[in-house]
Amino acid sequence: MKSFKVADFKAPLQEVDEATPQPSGTQVLIKVKAAGVCHSDLHIWEGGYDLGHGRKPLSLKDRGINLPLTMGHETVGEVLAFGPDVKPTDQGDLRVGDIGLVYPWIGCGKCATCLGGDENMCLTPRSLGVYCDGGYADHMLVPHPRYLLNLKGLDPATTAPYACSGVTTYSALKKVEQHFDTPIVMFGAGGLGLMALSLLKAMGGKGAIMVDIDAKKREAAEKAGALATVDPKAPDALEQLAKKAGGPIRAVIDLVGNSATTQLGFDCLTKGGKLVIVGLFGGGATWALPLIPIKAITIQGSYVGNLRETQELLDLVRTKKVPPIPVTRQPLAKANDALLQLQQGAVVGRTVLTP
Repeated sequence: MKSFKVADFKAPLQEVDEATPQPSGTQVLIKVKAAGVCHSDLHIWEGGYDLGHGRKPLSLKDRGINLPLTMGHETVGEVLAFGPDVKPTDQGDLRVGDIGLVYPWIGCGKCATCLGGDENMCLTPRSLGVYCDGGYADHMLVPHPRYLLNLKGLDPATTAPYACSGVTTYSALKKVEQHFDTPIVMFGAGGLGLMALSLLKAMGGKGAIMVDIDAKKREAAEKAGALATVDPKAPDALEQLAKKAGGPIRAVIDLVGNSATTQLGFDCLTKGGKLVIVGLFGGGATWALPLIPIKAITIQGSYVGNLRETQELLDLVRTKKVPPIPVTRQPLAKANDALLQLQQGAVVGRTVLTP
């Protein structure tokens, strides 16, 4: 088995050749068909998050992420073998040879949160590609068949991002669903933003105004159906947002998550509006605290999504024929190059590694 591992933070990924593992217990062995390269992978590779205000960065080592680690949490693979403890009822509609999307946001499986169906919120996570080895490899072990969702003919490369950018934006959009009759403002027209645009339309939303500093990404958003776009660095960005919205702005989804985007997102909201922060770019909030109660604004974080939402998303993609975001396929051996291109902001849509 060939994999590319983070052996040291910020160092080039290490190519590793080892014996292909065999599934034990309830595990499933898959042959990786596609592995998305996500912005969260950059944070893992770099080793932490900027918390702003001079605070010590949030170290991933302190969060229990140990090296060496095979990243990759947007993975699609072909089922090769089931572990000896897998029962026919566990397999559902999965059989050897089927292609499945890996749900990576796995928890302990035992706490009340996990048993309630929200493993992504577990306090002792075992997320694949984050805490456990993921899809930057030609083979991968999945802990249980329930974490493999049958693609039933969907394309592996364009479907892989649904495991993170897809379910992340779907879950965030559900949090502002009550405002779908008005334009939503979204920050970040990268892979997440383009995904959110297509899903918003499929979910019956009026549309979104996309905000991004990159002209090429704004252009991509317009081609993907954005109602309008705005450069946040423009001196009149706030006025542009108000004019292009054509009325009070009631919902903002920030897919970037830095001090500038959260401030502009906060400022453009009307009374009773909602700011949902998804992005992990980093920094500290700059809001004037009295304005939070004065404007009665809700500020909510949104972290990926649960297994149920991921299945809902795949069903939505099939029934509404949601168009995929732009995908650039690269061989697994180009994993390092893909990370650097993402770091430099040179990726439109998503890069997907194809072993």
